[in-house]
Amino acid sequence: MIPYGRQDITEADIAAVEEVLRSDFLTQGPAVPRFEQAVADYCVAAHGVAVNSATSALHIACRALDLGPGDWLWTSPNTFVASANCARYCGAQVDFVDIDPRTYNLSADALAAKLEQAEKTGRLPKIVMPVHFAGQPCDMPAIAALAERYGFRIIEDASHAIGAAYGETLAQNAKQPTTKIGACRHSDITVFSFHPVKIITTGEGGVALTNDPELAERMSRLRTHGITRDPARMTEESPGPWYYQQIELGYNYRMTDIQAALGRSQLQRLDDYIGRRHALAERYDHMLADLPVQTPYQDPRHRSALHLYPIQVADTATRANTFQALRDAGIGVNVHYIPVHTQPDYQQFGFAKGDYPIAEAYYERTISLPLHPTLTGAQQDRVLQRLAETLAAR
Repeated sequence: MIPYGRQDITEADIAAVEEVLRSDFLTQGPAVPRFEQAVADYCVAAHGVAVNSATSALHIACRALDLGPGDWLWTSPNTFVASANCARYCGAQVDFVDIDPRTYNLSADALAAKLEQAEKTGRLPKIVMPVHFAGQPCDMPAIAALAERYGFRIIEDASHAIGAAYGETLAQNAKQPTTKIGACRHSDITVFSFHPVKIITTGEGGVALTNDPELAERMSRLRTHGITRDPARMTEESPGPWYYQQIELGYNYRMTDIQAALGRSQLQRLDDYIGRRHALAERYDHMLADLPVQTPYQDPRHRSALHLYPIQVADTATRANTFQALRDAGIGVNVHYIPVHTQPDYQQFGFAKGDYPIAEAYYERTISLPLHPTLTGAQQDRVLQRLAETLAAR
């Protein structure tokens, strides 16, 4: 089976993990802060907080921004359910903003229109969570301008996008991406995922980046049961160095040193991985040009991390037939994503099919083709050949 995504584990990765296994620390040792600092440095952010999954990172990010009952979080319907679920963990309510038909990201224009209406009804969001779908950056300057006007906070769900970057304008002198995703230039917090199918992996894990030391300190506390050893944070004088206090309800969301060592080793190859993804995507673009499919648009202002390569076919029936034919041929295509608002568990909140028509129309026709650094030219040829045969047979 040719998978749609796959980790690449090298001897250097194995050696890094082995070093931890032979050390005195497996969980809360020196490898985690080294990894946090390495990710923050790469993204030009001030602080990194590593946790056991991106879902955990999204949750503590929401908690750090005091999202709670009576509050609203808005996100994209074209995402994994974690982007919305993290708000519900906090007792908050969730709503969605439809996507841009070219980038498949949350539409800044749709967001502006929805905010204008929400202001009239007194239901403005406390947090907006743009999702950098497939690794392509959202229009963060536009979203940040709306945050300034309407007073909401921003968490970037960049689970697909470590290594991506964006430009500020389309001006001739600003065509090259200038800001790395994770720098938090236009957001409060950015979250990355290190699941094995993502750009780099820690086996499972995530990190939250921020430039705000208070947010970083609170997220660090929330990942460890809400416990502090800082005397300045305690409610009474500490009786000794053994003492700690739980000053709020937190969680056991810690990343292990084993995971962190793997992630730090992988991070050294991040730019190479993204370069390989771009080379494969460019080959897909060229080879698919004469087939009846829509290839993914890439905003010229930005550099995508290219976590996914989603194509669109003619209609739902074509998608079903093509998906099955490729799977039968040992090609592990996938679909990203079933719109969150159509999930049965979200129906209880009044969402229904038809609420976000652009996201739904995209979903009905999309297939994610294999794209990962270890995909060979021969494997890509096999994908393309079988896809062409299937589409020609219809």
